[in-house]
Amino acid sequence: MLKRVFVAPDPGRTRLRFAARAVLGIGLAVAVCGLAGHSLPGAVTGGLAALLALFTVTDPTVRGQLVTTVLLPVAGLPVLAVAAALHDHPMARDLAFLAVVGAGVYARRWGPRGHSLGVFAFMTFFVAQFLHTRPGQLAEVSAAVLLSVLTAAVVRFGVWCYERRLPAAAAPAGLGGRGLDRVSTRQAVQATAGACFALVVGQLVSGDRWYWAVGATWWVFVNTASRGETLVRGFRRVLGTVLGIGLAALVVVPLHGAALPTAVLVAVCVFGIFYTAAVSYTWMMLWVTVLATALYGLLGVLVPGLLALRLGETAVGALGAWLAVLFVLPVTTHAVTDAWIQRALRCVHACTAEAAARLAGTIGADPAPRVAELEQLLGRVRLSVAPLVHPLNPMRGRRRRARQVLALLDDCAREIRGLVAVAADPEASHDERLAAACRRVESAVEALIDDDARTVPRAAPAHPRPTAAEAALTHLHALEHALAELATPLRAPSGSPMVGA
Repeated sequence: MLKRVFVAPDPGRTRLRFAARAVLGIGLAVAVCGLAGHSLPGAVTGGLAALLALFTVTDPTVRGQLVTTVLLPVAGLPVLAVAAALHDHPMARDLAFLAVVGAGVYARRWGPRGHSLGVFAFMTFFVAQFLHTRPGQLAEVSAAVLLSVLTAAVVRFGVWCYERRLPAAAAPAGLGGRGLDRVSTRQAVQATAGACFALVVGQLVSGDRWYWAVGATWWVFVNTASRGETLVRGFRRVLGTVLGIGLAALVVVPLHGAALPTAVLVAVCVFGIFYTAAVSYTWMMLWVTVLATALYGLLGVLVPGLLALRLGETAVGALGAWLAVLFVLPVTTHAVTDAWIQRALRCVHACTAEAAARLAGTIGADPAPRVAELEQLLGRVRLSVAPLVHPLNPMRGRRRRARQVLALLDDCAREIRGLVAVAADPEASHDERLAAACRRVESAVEALIDDDARTVPRAAPAHPRPTAAEAALTHLHALEHALAELATPLRAPSGSPMVGA
């Protein structure tokens, strides 16, 4: 796990910049709230709002990100008002919280913007429970949210704007449909059912910290699309919480809420959350747990037993999510994984065609965006296949085939990157063999994604020479070979699918 975090590639130092900008943006937001005269709960609310504004907004264009950021308070402040108004009315508060859970998950059908607004709305209600926000505090915390989102926006779009255009990975077409055939709809029902279980059992465990269980259920559902993904994510959340509690006991508890060292620790936690989020959910949860513990220390409520209670509530929330995905409208890992693999294979062909057009001298041909899209799709394939390759999975045959698929897709991505690098060479020129090789790649992809196809064309032998065209052919032949090899694990006998359940 350590190796995965610290050795994971960081092209263009994107994760490093993402984390450093978060520390700057959130730190400035808290400072602005302090200068505005807000209390500690107000500053904490503002800091968390800034964190969400910097973390959850993932539109593919900077303009889209700006629009979504502007809409965050529109989605969050009404929810905050409802949470404060219902603070002393437990039954109405609980029903409202469940409604926010369902609506927040359902909003994912509208893509990255719907996802961001749903997360912000949910977390606004959650923070109101975290800080016990009452109607008398509503004006202050609302102002803190507005100031902090504005500060985060200034940092993100003015002081430190490094995004240009990012590839968007919407849900595969095979996961669409109407009504309960749509994954977002099924997940909204599942999340609400899981949150209902977490809310009831969480309140039996603790009448004061029950919302931790609901929060655990919610976050287990984020960025998952099948029951297998949800089961693995729940396991990783519990594991990250256990590790975070151990670290918090060592570094947070001895501080006794001292302002300056706790503030430094909070900054370290923010950096850790943003830096590790893309590569390890377990590590991200470790930092989230330490951050929550540090905030409780600042608020003066870090008492003995609180860390054990957090672990218990997290386990309840994870159990709620597990029960929901197993018994309420389950979405199979097989369907989700197949859809993402098909999208990745189609992107392989699109990358190849664009690179070939660039080599042929076509004006405007640029394979770079397609390569970025492929990397993102492969990330979703890995996430989808994670339940199968997990060490605790007892089905060794499926685990072996899944690992083979991941390895061959990685081979495809490596050859695509090499092909694109060759295409960028100004000395590269058109060669009819490139067009022929691209047609074979197209045939291989079609054979893999066509259920009626019987065989996948074998790759033609490669005869590399040092010219640019020959270098491109070398990558194309290797790509053909990887696609041909993919036929074996992807076309396993129907009685033993690569992924099941």
